[in-house]
Amino acid sequence: MRKISSIILALVVGVILWYFVLKPQDYQVNFKAKAIPGTIFESVKAWNQGFDSVIPLDYESPRHFRQTILVNDSLQVFEWEIQKVHDSLSEVQVNITDLDYSFNNRLGVPFSDTDFEKGSRRLLLDFNDFLNDHIQLFTVSIEGEEEIFSSFCACIPLTTTTEGKALGMMKNHNFLNGILLQNQVQLNGPPFVQVVDWDLKNNRLSYNFCNPIIRSEKLPDHPDIVYKRIFSQNAIKAIYHGNYITSDRAWFALLDYAEEKNIPVERTPIEVFYNNPNMGGNELEWTTEVFMPIKESDE
Repeated sequence: MRKISSIILALVVGVILWYFVLKPQDYQVNFKAKAIPGTIFESVKAWNQGFDSVIPLDYESPRHFRQTILVNDSLQVFEWEIQKVHDSLSEVQVNITDLDYSFNNRLGVPFSDTDFEKGSRRLLLDFNDFLNDHIQLFTVSIEGEEEIFSSFCACIPLTTTTEGKALGMMKNHNFLNGILLQNQVQLNGPPFVQVVDWDLKNNRLSYNFCNPIIRSEKLPDHPDIVYKRIFSQNAIKAIYHGNYITSDRAWFALLDYAEEKNIPVERTPIEVFYNNPNMGGNELEWTTEVFMPIKESDE
């Protein structure tokens, strides 16, 4: 009898130790979201900017990252785990820990619906509304494999945040066009972006903003402009409709497609823009062709 009591006591102590010390979260929320992991990650980044005190996300991957939020007088960590179900649905698990009142929260959670639980659910419902509004503003369709165009071009190298890409384009569009037209350089197609480095962890994007041109012997020499040739290459292609600020949603869709089809790709997309944002209009009618280059075989 004494042995049984000792075993029961050890089990109780073990459960208490696990719950208050080893359990990785104070509270867990699970929900389904009508988007792929990359879109959810970028939406959390944008939603995070709406808090009074903005703390950058701690990135591991678009499927796993941590968000720290100042709620009243405490810091709360939201650890996001996202699993794609299909092209328009993901399962989201958020593990929430209050860095200042963790013990009190764990003590109260089993016995009542605490303010901590209610507040956590309220925040995530707000995010889900934010996400649902966002996904109405763009569409992405995968077209399959296609060759990237070949062209000689004039480019301006830029480095911005991912969401700052469109602003970088707008700031340099008239400048680049003006220099080329002033020197009677003939344009040879719509403008495009060639990504050089997509650094998700540090939210930095290095890219060339380019105009295809007809090569000549009288190209203007300017310190901000470089000339280069884009060579034809196999790629996976998507069509994106929406504001150019969020065209990277197509990048994530292409990466998911490549992973599912076991296609090795280079994370250096090329985007071709067919509408001028300065002219306004319905953003859902703005068209972007997006190419994710396929890695060339070593054979």
